[in-house]
Amino acid sequence: MSAVLKHRLFWPVAALLVLLLSNLIFTPGFFNIEVRQSHLYGSLVDILRLSAPLLLVALGMTLVIATGGIDLSVGSVMAVSGALACLYIVHQPDQGAPGTIIVACLLGIAIALVLGLWNGFLVSVIGLQPIIATLILMVAGRGLAQLITEGQIITVNSPGYRFLSAGYWLTFPFAVILAAVVVALTVVLTRRTALGMLVESVGGNPRASRLAGVSSRTLIWGVYVFTGLCAGIAGLMATANVSSADGNNTGYLIELNAILAVVIGGTSLAGGRFSIAGTVVGALLIQTLDTTIYTTGIPAQTTQLFKAIVVIAICLIQSPAFRAKLRRRPAAPVAPAPAAPSKAEVSL
Repeated sequence: MSAVLKHRLFWPVAALLVLLLSNLIFTPGFFNIEVRQSHLYGSLVDILRLSAPLLLVALGMTLVIATGGIDLSVGSVMAVSGALACLYIVHQPDQGAPGTIIVACLLGIAIALVLGLWNGFLVSVIGLQPIIATLILMVAGRGLAQLITEGQIITVNSPGYRFLSAGYWLTFPFAVILAAVVVALTVVLTRRTALGMLVESVGGNPRASRLAGVSSRTLIWGVYVFTGLCAGIAGLMATANVSSADGNNTGYLIELNAILAVVIGGTSLAGGRFSIAGTVVGALLIQTLDTTIYTTGIPAQTTQLFKAIVVIAICLIQSPAFRAKLRRRPAAPVAPAPAAPSKAEVSL
């Protein structure tokens, strides 16, 4: 039991289970899953489907943070990717043609890869601090998305494009399947090869890794490209979910939720250690928290405050140092030492 309590995933999983169980108080059928028209429906299925974009963004953020970096531009990359895909679709005579959807998705992913290359170039080649380099694209990316959409909301009428987020395949939501495939491939590449160890070594001690022959520049560049890829796919999902592209609001502040998911999952912000399983749990926890806020009827003006309080509580609970302070008992009072005898007493 002690080993289970000390596992870094125990407290995030426990918090996730508590949130899920608390929903039963307000929604008695919260755990009900039905099959309608060969599709799975239910609150749990909705949580999985809605958490797919955040999971993808957090997955890329995990590897970036593991190298000791950060990427604040993922939300803007989502906006640019979705805007370009939607812009291509609306200019085609047949918006629902499979070829149109494929080309639109490829364009969105391509621009996301280019933006990831740009971030990696600034960090690994130019040597800018990651927070500064990605902050540049965070601001410029929103402007680029607004330029693509001309400041308007681009609405698409394409069932094929909406399939990316709301479609089903083999009874499961396609977005969940796509996110699961990306996670599985990432696990294979980082845990079944030496890539994960190299990423952790660069984040833990860049100088030692360089002296050991690890090409830290190429590795760091690669993780930023991978993060751009994940954000690009997430941008396609986000815009497909609402059948429109909004350069100002698509992916807005998702970088903060992604960082929270990574931290809750046990990845060190200092670099050198990461947990993909923890990131998955963290992303599901944040989406479950959002769902809980809506089901409990918490007023909209206090939503962010309530969410912040819950996240702080979860982070404190899973902190070993904080738990150690709670278990620490006050020391017993020390009895005063006897006074030294006076000269008169000694003479007697």
